[in-house]
Amino acid sequence: MTLETYFDYFILPILTISVILVFIRLIKGPKVVDRVIALDLIITIGIGIITIFTIRSNQKVLLDVAIMLALIAFLGTVAFSFYNRKKRR
Repeated sequence: MTLETYFDYFILPILTISVILVFIRLIKGPKVVDRVIALDLIITIGIGIITIFTIRSNQKVLLDVAIMLALIAFLGTVAFSFYNRKKRR
């Protein structure tokens, strides 16, 4: 088996199922904190999918997109935690 076969038959289906499950948590989340964590996890899984596509297509430019998404997700999580902390006071 080649690396592309593993990507097609194992890794991408697992990532797809995990996105679906996390999206359900995003919709059903009883609290806002659950929804923010689910959104952050969806972005992280998306970064994994972009990385796999980068490896398969051999286009290094897409790694820049993954890095930008990671920075945006990190800053969003920090901003939410800052807002949540100010709200509790």
